[in-house]
Amino acid sequence: MRQGKTAWQQRAKIFHEQAEEYDRWFDNSMLFAIELAAISDLSVTPGRPGLEIGVGSGRFAEKLNIDFGIDPAPAPLLLARKRHIEVCRAIGENLPLADRSMAAIYLLFVLCFLAEPLRVLREVSRCLEIGGHLIMGMVPGDGPWGRELRRKKENNHPFYRYAEFYEVDEVCGWLTEAGFEILEIRSSLFQRPGQITSIEQSCPGVDKQAGFVVIAAQPHNPSPPGDNTMKQSS
Repeated sequence: MRQGKTAWQQRAKIFHEQAEEYDRWFDNSMLFAIELAAISDLSVTPGRPGLEIGVGSGRFAEKLNIDFGIDPAPAPLLLARKRHIEVCRAIGENLPLADRSMAAIYLLFVLCFLAEPLRVLREVSRCLEIGGHLIMGMVPGDGPWGRELRRKKENNHPFYRYAEFYEVDEVCGWLTEAGFEILEIRSSLFQRPGQITSIEQSCPGVDKQAGFVVIAAQPHNPSPPGDNTMKQSS
């Protein structure tokens, strides 16, 4: 999955260059509202402080009361700071955090852009406090929205040219390997791309027709303190 030493820089470049355009996408977006509703439908209650990996311009962090955010693209971080999110330029593979320092860590729509997803999950396990929660939102690669985004990737869409899309079973396998117990899964976004006309209610479990899946997990075998090197990316 890793695409060379500069994989994260390739992914971050377009979001830095087109930060304002990407941020405007969220304005009056029913898709954004559906995704937020699905995350809010989780029965678990993530604690604070919370961190969002791939915070971007802070749209999700602002609505979900997430305290901190990291992202490798500098321009979106300036927008997130205006939304009162404490931000840092860094990558998920090397979180600039102390062991057991976060009550909740969020991976929302960033999984497809990670150079090394399993390494990120192990870092998340290291940084979560005992009893903390990982909240992950993903577009299943085998669903209608995943297929649509793959088509955009094949057509060299600037935001998706370096993206990789995964199936839920594959991601659940990574979570288990990284020492997580999956607590809850919810599915949403059953309207097809280009056909969204109303807000949806999520349902429990994995549905193959869903365009968005939310996973709540908890480390049951946390990575030992000091297991990974912590450093901020430059």
